[in-house]
Amino acid sequence: MQKAGKLRHRHITSFQVIILGFLSVILLGSVLLMLPIASRTGDGTPFLEALFTATSAVCVTGLVVHDTATYWSLFGQGVILLLIQIGGMGIVTVAVSVVAISGRRIGLMQRGTMQEAIAAPSVGGIVRRTKFIVRTAILIEVIGAAVLAPVFCKDFGLLKGVWYALFHSVSAFCNAGFDLMGIREPFSSLTSYPAQPIVNVTIMALIIIGGIGFLTWEDIKTNKWHWKKYRMQSKAIFVVTGALIVLPAIYFFIFELSQMPFAERAWASLFQSVTPRTAGFNTADLTLLSEAGQMLIIVLMMIGGSPGSTAGGMKTTTVAVLVSLALSVFRKREHAHFLKRRIPDAAIKNAATIFLMYITLFVVGSMVISSIEDIPMITVLFETASAIGTVGLSLGITPELGSVSHIILICLMFLGRVGGLTLIFAALSERKPNGSEYPQEKIIVG
Repeated sequence: MQKAGKLRHRHITSFQVIILGFLSVILLGSVLLMLPIASRTGDGTPFLEALFTATSAVCVTGLVVHDTATYWSLFGQGVILLLIQIGGMGIVTVAVSVVAISGRRIGLMQRGTMQEAIAAPSVGGIVRRTKFIVRTAILIEVIGAAVLAPVFCKDFGLLKGVWYALFHSVSAFCNAGFDLMGIREPFSSLTSYPAQPIVNVTIMALIIIGGIGFLTWEDIKTNKWHWKKYRMQSKAIFVVTGALIVLPAIYFFIFELSQMPFAERAWASLFQSVTPRTAGFNTADLTLLSEAGQMLIIVLMMIGGSPGSTAGGMKTTTVAVLVSLALSVFRKREHAHFLKRRIPDAAIKNAATIFLMYITLFVVGSMVISSIEDIPMITVLFETASAIGTVGLSLGITPELGSVSHIILICLMFLGRVGGLTLIFAALSERKPNGSEYPQEKIIVG
């Protein structure tokens, strides 16, 4: 009996597997990036800098302490790209794919972990879903690289152009924001392509496709143009994503980026509304935006992409649930609804918890960094929102921050990628059923 109790105590949950998987890959990536062969100078990279870069890559963020193109060698860039790919598709997804290819049987425990990793509604058909995700992701990345290759080959030569096309295609699809354009100007991102149609359209398409979620892909594949057959989750993702692209783009075009010619301004406005959720590329100098424009980007970074996707943030569905809840209160309805479907109470509780967690971590992290570094709060808010939203956009302060601030950003990137609820569920034991309830008493709010 005692032995059985110990075995139960040592049981690892799906949430703990996800956490340990991310941590293991981050540490392995850090060790590889510390090797002298990983840097252009041939010198070993300090552990904290390697850890920051590996965390940013695995958590598909894009914040960097060294310019990716000028500091890291081809080997180092290859390690970063591999970490981005693993982090984007998910540790569990990649691991299970390797197991499936090897012909080994996938047990119930592994299937449950896969379900949590890709936010699937059930365990049934989870292996088929995972194979579909991997095949589709690779196909989309190859197509993206093929479309980008002519532009980059023209600018950088054949071999380097192909490498740049592949790197930026994977980085965009995985919503990572790492780029190799620092050879023109360090930390310049895609500012040399503000009105290049192929680069703009391809990068934006890859960001959106990667950020809408794997289950939404399945809905598209299954139901095609039959909108009524889509899951409510997919409908919410499309509605919120569309609104978060169109409305900010209009704002940026009317009130920001006035220093650009008309065509560049139109392209940049649309690009800057897409990339904060949560890719981290930019075609305009973000330091030239007004504080209102920077605050809008902060909001977009906090919202992020969709569940079960390559993107981070609070997620579009969280916003949909909270807005629906607010509307139900305004209309004095008992339940929250979205597109004529009632939202479960559990989803409302999770959405409220996620919102509170992200806001708390975002604000507390910003206050600590601002106090330590003596940097204006709006600048730090931008940086911490980028970290916890796993975006990668920056106003240029990341390399200058101290070790404590870098550690805070590392923690925020990790929490933003694995998800706050995943971390809590991994830390806490399963809730034991309890038939009793505390007495209820009214409390006035608002």
